[in-house]
Amino acid sequence: MSESQSERSEIIFPADANAIGNLFGGRLMQFIDLVGAMAASRHARAFTVTASMDHLDFVAPVHVGDLLILKASVNRAFRTSMEVGVKAMVEDVREQKLRHVSSAYLTYVAVDREGKGLVVPGLECETDHQRRRWEDAGRRREMRAGETLRKKRLREQLGSEWNV
Repeated sequence: MSESQSERSEIIFPADANAIGNLFGGRLMQFIDLVGAMAASRHARAFTVTASMDHLDFVAPVHVGDLLILKASVNRAFRTSMEVGVKAMVEDVREQKLRHVSSAYLTYVAVDREGKGLVVPGLECETDHQRRRWEDAGRRREMRAGETLRKKRLREQLGSEWNV
């Protein structure tokens, strides 16, 4: 697990923020997706595409001038997909403290240049904490599969005019 971990740092500039100086949620999602993709690609040793982002929690605002630290780790590898957990924190460099601002779980699929799924290596858990994350990822996958099936059935039931 530790071999695929990725980290990214960003200084937040005014172009990244709304009128009151808070980082746009969509921009934070982009940073989360980028660091998550780095971890997934490292693990798969291949290109990866984002299949889903869920359990995204905005815990606290990020302000212009803040130093944003994002850390990602593959929680579990399935056949061609992987769940990656990302934690975002703001670092107070003067006090050397971190403040948690966001967390998310993303699913990535390893693909070749034509977009065909590739089998990914298994994942070795080295600590009790990693084993807990591995087990939790399996439960989240079951929930995602149930929700995907529910939405598919709803779309079929509503037909082509579902958005009207």
